[in-house]
Amino acid sequence: IDALGILKVDVLALGMLSCIRKAFDLLASHHGTRYTLATLPAEDEAVYDMLCRADSLGVFQVESRAQMSFLPRMRPRCFYDLVIEVAIVRPGPIQGDMVHPYLRRRRGEEKVVFPSDALGAVLGKTLGVPLFQEQAMQIAIIGAGFSPEEADRLRRSLATFKKHGNVSEFRGRFLSGMAANGYEGDFAERCFSQIEGFGSYGFPESHAASFALLVYASAWLKCHHPAVFACALLNSQPMGFYAPAQIVRDARAHGVEVRPVDINASYLDNTLEPDGRGGLALRLGFRQIRAMPAEEADWIAAARGNGYADVAAVWRRAGIAPRLLAVLAEADAFAGLGLGRREALWQVRAIAGPAPLPLFAGIEGEGGAEDAVVLPPATLGEEVVADYSALRLTLRVHPMALLRPRLDAAATSTAPARSG
Repeated sequence: IDALGILKVDVLALGMLSCIRKAFDLLASHHGTRYTLATLPAEDEAVYDMLCRADSLGVFQVESRAQMSFLPRMRPRCFYDLVIEVAIVRPGPIQGDMVHPYLRRRRGEEKVVFPSDALGAVLGKTLGVPLFQEQAMQIAIIGAGFSPEEADRLRRSLATFKKHGNVSEFRGRFLSGMAANGYEGDFAERCFSQIEGFGSYGFPESHAASFALLVYASAWLKCHHPAVFACALLNSQPMGFYAPAQIVRDARAHGVEVRPVDINASYLDNTLEPDGRGGLALRLGFRQIRAMPAEEADWIAAARGNGYADVAAVWRRAGIAPRLLAVLAEADAFAGLGLGRREALWQVRAIAGPAPLPLFAGIEGEGGAEDAVVLPPATLGEEVVADYSALRLTLRVHPMALLRPRLDAAATSTAPARSG
């Protein structure tokens, strides 16, 4: 490609793009409002307030622990702050000692001084700290006298996705060029060290700006439509840093009512439904159940009609095999019928053989009724363990709540109690 002079464009897939599209579709269907990335309300103060609190679980690029630690120190208040946020918490800027000088200058604790007006024009918007590959090229051209072709070779050697590349071979040329243009040796060494850091992972400014747009869009959705955002995020899994359990817990912390998987209410995907208070509740879908095939989930919804009366009705009308009925029972999907896990599994065990032929699939209540069976109820701890085993999350208590009495007895305190 290089020999032919053809422009190379990488087209990459991002799970967050799917998530945002699904969120926009949900907003259109439930609120009648259609958004695109270009039409979202810009520079929303509430969004930046949320990010300054590091309330960013699920938000693109700023959901890692490192970013959550950096957000309250960076305190982004405009879109370009997000561009810098995306670029600065990277191995390259960190190894190049760019993070702390930038923060000190941003807080006014360190004066921003440029060795020349020419370099000030290059580094002004990043407070004298080179963060982007474009800045590295401009420093080489303006400060060290590189030709544009040499600077482009330097950019290529930064090798964003190759450890260190061949940046060091430019060292002598860079230092001598800086000296010839009157820059002090210490400054030249520091500049090259920072540029060399890009070999570990440095962003082009255009890349950071594109990512920052997705940061803002996902943060806006989380801030103003947490139910929609959580629903879209769950339907886009696997992606990101966090498991469904953490996404659901965060949604509930933001006031979203999360409803369990229900044989008479759920579909394959997680869905939104009226919460009775003028808002939207998140209904977990069959996709949250381990080992539940999508095709079988679609059959359950298609054959549901006015609802299933018992486990056997699902078998007869949807043709779901007993093995998968047991999967549904273990996920507590029959709770809406008044059946606990054990009662539902008992009904599954009573089913034998293949589902009936379609001619007889609509006949309910065939055969003699069994005597009622009283099964011992499961403990709360058993229910929580079963939830995680089947769904990878629970809507009951947090597992640590079951251990809290023991921890209290051992005089163990929580982190908030210690910080308070």
